[in-house]
Amino acid sequence: DVDEVRDIDIEDLLGREIVPPNPKLLGACITNQSVMVTGAAGSIGSELCRQIVSIKPGRVVLLDSFEYGLYEIERELKEKLELVEGGDRIQIIALLGSVCNRSQMESAIERFDIDTVYHVAAYKQVPMVEKNIIEGAQNNIFGTLVAAKAAMKYQVKNFVLISTDKAVRPTNFMGATKRFAEQVLQALAQTEQATKFSMVRFGNVLGSSGSVVPLFRRQINSGGPVTVTHPEVTRYFMTIQEAAQLVLQAGSMATGGDVFVLDMNEPIRIDDLAKKMVHLMGYDVRDANSYRGDIAIEYSGLRPGEKLYEELLIGESVTGTEHPKILRAEEETLSWEVLQKLLSRLKMACESIDLPGVRSVLLEAVDGFEPKEEVSDPLWASSTIEKNQNVSEPMDLEAQNKKVTSLFKES
Repeated sequence: DVDEVRDIDIEDLLGREIVPPNPKLLGACITNQSVMVTGAAGSIGSELCRQIVSIKPGRVVLLDSFEYGLYEIERELKEKLELVEGGDRIQIIALLGSVCNRSQMESAIERFDIDTVYHVAAYKQVPMVEKNIIEGAQNNIFGTLVAAKAAMKYQVKNFVLISTDKAVRPTNFMGATKRFAEQVLQALAQTEQATKFSMVRFGNVLGSSGSVVPLFRRQINSGGPVTVTHPEVTRYFMTIQEAAQLVLQAGSMATGGDVFVLDMNEPIRIDDLAKKMVHLMGYDVRDANSYRGDIAIEYSGLRPGEKLYEELLIGESVTGTEHPKILRAEEETLSWEVLQKLLSRLKMACESIDLPGVRSVLLEAVDGFEPKEEVSDPLWASSTIEKNQNVSEPMDLEAQNKKVTSLFKES
């Protein structure tokens, strides 16, 4: 009976010990400082805000375009602070807006004297970005550029990008846009001294919105079947608390252009995760070995842009940090001069809804990007394109670059 199903402790699914934080690293960029979290209303952004508030900042600026979610996290944090001694000295400011709005980002960073930006805001759902490629590029790449430039302009001390293991040799547009965003920060780090840029690559976050755990829970509560894309699919997993703490600690260790990853041990088979959830919720799996089981597992096939397995590192060069479970990756980067030209072409392609042009720039900019031949975006002129075909030659590249030079001078 569904009423008898007990809820799942996320940690039961992890298959390893939770990685404990280093309190000194947690507080270095937070205590008594002014902090901004973009994407504050999302599952990871809101958990980051909860962790930040518990470390006694001076001010937390919450930025998100999701009105109700922003209202909820603002209310929750203020209620929490009412119960804490000295909580009335911590200022919570909710800003409804977008990281793509340059004037708003600059105004907020200047007015609230921001010390550290945690840039969480992004479109992260692989199937959705596959169907909305230009918006994915605008938000994930140019939103990062706008936020980073605003941080540089007002000499923010730390800027931490939340990235993903899907940025490593991506097979989908979401991963490619996140890798491009990483490269923006890595290139800016070569030219900038005042602001320390860094990025943190997550595995899958257990229990975050859009993750498999809430989906599987709903399917099990409905009597099944539980849908797994492929029996051999594996993913790295971390808890939402680990994810938030990794971000806070990584920012404290940044020297400029750093890529941080969490040592999450071995990846988990999604098929095993689904079966474990069925058992933890009090049911038996129905399969060829057990026709009397309660919940069937069905395999739906890999979705567009989906990999069988994910990687955390682009190269082999990894060094340790002050935290025994947080690693720093050493990776090759593009120069800001090269990246600026690519950004110019990408901007033109996005503005003219030139999807083949967007794809062409991403193929050139992101090493190892191998998109599927089938394109899901409904705006795409043709549903199939030949692999590695040069589908879009930029019109008079020099003229394009001149036209968008103002973007970089202004931002």
